[in-house]
This record gives sequence, structure tokens and C-alpha cells, in this order.
Amino acid sequence: MNQHLRYARRTQSGFTLLELLVVLVVLGLLAGIVAPKYFAQLGRSEVKVAKAQIEGLSKALDIYRLEVGHYPSTEQGLQALVTAPADEPRWTGPYLQKKLPQDPWGHNYNYRYPGENSEYDLLSMGKDGQPGGEGENAEVTNWN
Repeated sequence: MNQHLRYARRTQSGFTLLELLVVLVVLGLLAGIVAPKYFAQLGRSEVKVAKAQIEGLSKALDIYRLEVGHYPSTEQGLQALVTAPADEPRWTGPYLQKKLPQDPWGHNYNYRYPGENSEYDLLSMGKDGQPGGEGENAEVTNWN
């Protein structure tokens, strides 16, 4: 009976150090394959959010124009969608349900009226906040 107990204790022992290292290496390889794809997808989703926000702001600007008769000036900016400009008696906003959003990277949207590329220009400078760039660093605009 004593030999049976010794055998039972040996079969219930934990993993060896080699087995644990193999599992860690496999997990590391999987993380190395999956993580870059996940983070690339995350960057694309931020660009999609910026496009959706620009579309929503564009609709609010169009409603503003219908009610007031023109788009807000560059000086009034997008804040005119939330707070009535002093010189706009026909303003019946706010034209946004929530406060003025920032782009997904924490920057303010750029607005110009009249625009250089369309009736008005509305854009995010992208992740880096600078003109130009590719991928996540490229501008997201209302005219493309």
C-alpha cells in the first residue's frame, strides 16, 4: 500500500519547467502574430470614427445653414453649432445633441468657411495632428 501512495503522489505533481517554457513560447508566438493585426484594426477603426464624426458635423452644419441662411464663419467656428453667436438672431440651436466632439486622437476638428476644397472645409489632421501623412496620420476630410 505504501508503494501505491508514492506512485499516486508522483502522478499528481505539477508541470515541469520545460513544459511551462514551451507554453510561454507558444503564447509569445501567438501574441506576436495576433497583436499587430489587432492594433492595425484599431487604427482603422479610429479613422472610421473620425469619418462618422465629420459626417455628423456636416449634417449639423447643413441644418445651421438652412435655419440661419449661411454656414458659420471661420471665426465663429464649429462652436456656433453649440452656442448661439451674438450676431445670429435666427439661430435656433443647439445643432448638436452633445458637446462639440474632438477627433479620436484628442485634437479639435479644423473648420474653414468658405472652404478651399468644398463649400466649407472640415477636417481632422489624423493621429499625428500634422498636415500630410499616410494611414492613421493622414487627414480625414469632408471633401474626399
